[in-house]
Amino acid sequence: MNSQERLQRLIRRISPWEIETLHLARDAMIIAAGNIISRLIGLLRETVKSELFGSTGPLSAFEAAAVVPIQLYDLLVGGMVSSALVPVFREYADRLPELRRLVGAVLIWVWLVMGIAVLLVEFAAQPVAWLLAGGMDPELLELTAGLLRWTILAVWWIATAGVISGLLQAFQRFTLPAFTAAVFNAAMVAVALLLGTQLGVTSLALGMVAGAMFQVLLQLPALYGLWPQLSWYHPALLRILQLYSPVVFGLAVNQIAILLSYHLASHTGPNSIAWMRYATTLIQFPLGLVVTAISVAILPRLSRLSVEARQGKESLEPFRATLVAGLRMVIALIVPAAFGLYVLADPVIDLLFQHGRFTATDTAVVAGVLRGYLPGLIFAAIDQPLVFAFYARQDTLTPAVVGLICNVGIYLAAALAPTLFRPLQVTDLAVANSVQWAAHALLMSVLLLRQVGPMRSYGLGRWTLRVLIASLVMALGIAFIWSRMFPHAPPSTHLEEAIRLFTVGSFGLLIYGLTLGGLTWLSISRWSWVRP
Repeated sequence: MNSQERLQRLIRRISPWEIETLHLARDAMIIAAGNIISRLIGLLRETVKSELFGSTGPLSAFEAAAVVPIQLYDLLVGGMVSSALVPVFREYADRLPELRRLVGAVLIWVWLVMGIAVLLVEFAAQPVAWLLAGGMDPELLELTAGLLRWTILAVWWIATAGVISGLLQAFQRFTLPAFTAAVFNAAMVAVALLLGTQLGVTSLALGMVAGAMFQVLLQLPALYGLWPQLSWYHPALLRILQLYSPVVFGLAVNQIAILLSYHLASHTGPNSIAWMRYATTLIQFPLGLVVTAISVAILPRLSRLSVEARQGKESLEPFRATLVAGLRMVIALIVPAAFGLYVLADPVIDLLFQHGRFTATDTAVVAGVLRGYLPGLIFAAIDQPLVFAFYARQDTLTPAVVGLICNVGIYLAAALAPTLFRPLQVTDLAVANSVQWAAHALLMSVLLLRQVGPMRSYGLGRWTLRVLIASLVMALGIAFIWSRMFPHAPPSTHLEEAIRLFTVGSFGLLIYGLTLGGLTWLSISRWSWVRP
């Protein structure tokens, strides 16, 4: 048998589910690449802002003015993309004329609502500026109002870009939508560098508008064959509103939960909120980079399979298999990240934050808060694909109700339980968040299994066990290598600290990969107690 015949035989042995998993991994990598580039350009944007404007009052005025369009988008359109637009757009994928009318109707109403919002803010810029930054002196307050009249124009374009992204994602065209945030940041950087010395912080406001426009222009080539047909009405509009209503409720519950968390943190010390923010930044990085990418990639697939199951064309087997493929990827990437961060929390925080007035004491406390968050990180990562699975089945009510129970009820119970024995500490709040995330993920799992049936046959539990064992071996290896290579001597520079972390992290990845590969090989060979 020659090599060509062996290759063809191997291809025939690959199941459609395995091919779909490879496609899912490819799309997730594209989305993750967009996230990475966006974050890097975002870091450059912050560097340019600090270079041109420092930490002056005018920059604070811009930051206040920039909040309004972003919050309006998040409230009115951002949450709608994943929860309603992608699932409903996918339902009409086989009826392109109907889909084009639906997208046109969505755009008409989004433009109308956003246009009204823009006009209201333009006319009421002064009172809105006072609500945002009433403590500023009159000159800065006037500047905030002037900047707000520019930044609010961006929301119309950002909302348009969001609807287009939802349409493209529904057809699994991820490449251009993945880079919209990068284009937005790049435009802000370019305009600030070109006009910053002449226009001051107004250049940042103009950069926001330019970046929002480029988000739309970037995606237009991918609309080939899907150009919207403008229309005032489509029957599916009501369905979109019905799906999005619980999401708005869930967003409100999340905001209440954040306010509760900050209120409790304020009772544990004046620095507690800042410590929690630093720790939250670290856990949000793997969530945004890995989990969001996989969840966005999996949503249109799950939506298509859910529609086919409802129409009787397919069973729920492909739906379950695709969801399990996404969960396996999340578990394989997030669990070792959580274990590695737990061991290396102190040097990572030292490298990233211990500058200027951020002291070694701050590092120690933030490391403790981070370690309180990390067990919950694994559950939070698993939870997002489960939430998207409900969205794909056009069920947005269940995640909203579960969010109310867990984000408020269970969080408060877990946070206040230690006060029965001692004063509340900031680490208690981090542990309470972990309990909340775990409860949310477990409850969502139980409810989803009742809807789609059991997933025991896919070996997800055995895969999770192998990943946990490999991650534990990796964590022990990292701890041993760190203690042997750098026993007591602190690094002389941050570059040396970065080299140390990179070296030990590389060894950790090697240990994890070899251990997981070995356990998987033993499982396949049926030579181990970890049996499929």
